[in-house]
Amino acid sequence: MQHPGFFHRAGPFTLKEIAAASGSVLIGEDARTIDDVRPLHMACERDLTFFENRKYAALLGTTRAGACILSARDASKAPGGISILTSDAPYHSFARVLTLFYADALRSKAAATAADSNGALVHASAVISAGATVEPGAVIGREAQIGDGSIVAAGAVVGYRVVVGRNCYIGPGATVTHAILGDGVIIHAGVRIGQDGFGFAMSAKGHLKVPQIGRVVIGDDVEIGANSTIDRGSLADTVIGEGTKIDNLVQIAHNVVIGKHCVIVAQSGIAGSAEIGDFVVMGAHSGVIGHVKVGSGAQIAGSAHVKNDVEPGARMGGTPARPFKEWAREIAAIRQLAKKS
Repeated sequence: MQHPGFFHRAGPFTLKEIAAASGSVLIGEDARTIDDVRPLHMACERDLTFFENRKYAALLGTTRAGACILSARDASKAPGGISILTSDAPYHSFARVLTLFYADALRSKAAATAADSNGALVHASAVISAGATVEPGAVIGREAQIGDGSIVAAGAVVGYRVVVGRNCYIGPGATVTHAILGDGVIIHAGVRIGQDGFGFAMSAKGHLKVPQIGRVVIGDDVEIGANSTIDRGSLADTVIGEGTKIDNLVQIAHNVVIGKHCVIVAQSGIAGSAEIGDFVVMGAHSGVIGHVKVGSGAQIAGSAHVKNDVEPGARMGGTPARPFKEWAREIAAIRQLAKKS
């Protein structure tokens, strides 16, 4: 059965209504109505999207969206047949459209529970398999699903409509909201999954909160270390691939896609919309900036920070990260200079 989603979608809205709500300018007379909002590569003919980051110019040219908010200077880059709304601040205008469609996403969904006779805070609508264990003090939210053999430890929270697969473990004090978990997932104590991504449309007048309407989707046999955090997606989902192992105190931002069987070591951070391939290793204290792609099999040394795309199988070190041998030669040269001084 398809997941019903975590947020209520209003609409549809006419483009005139959208222009008025967003402070954008509709080009021409256009009676089209819009059902939803989607990123450039996922949008269809009844969806609205936006364009601001030049890195995604190719996606603008191929988008199938019905309408797009963008700057006047970029309007000519949009494909034919698309409705155009122009704005001096496209992301800011798009944030207002998101609020129009998904006003309730400005706040995370509460668990909405009711105490049962055993003292566990379990909502009556939650579906808990007979073979699952919910320890005292755990909270299971409205319409949540807990699979057979799974354990929700004391003090953990499984939120509204969260799906937990079979043979999973949700550790003490962990919180899981706006998420779908596969089978055999291990979540250690204090983990935070599914909270807002850090999304703001920033300006000289202040910072407008952007509703985060995506989910967190976690594959089978993923393990997440204590006190790590995984934000839900802004438009698309944050995805953790099958078999990936995440150490303690790791931050994974909204819209990040991590492939299968990756290893991400303690105190690393991955910024929004970065894409990590399969079997990638990230050493302790390493980082990847937003909108960057790290190819499958790449290795990022401890304390290295990636600011550009990384080829599959590459070994990178340093800040900013560069090929490991080049970085090692630089360190050796600096050491030699120090000895001469």
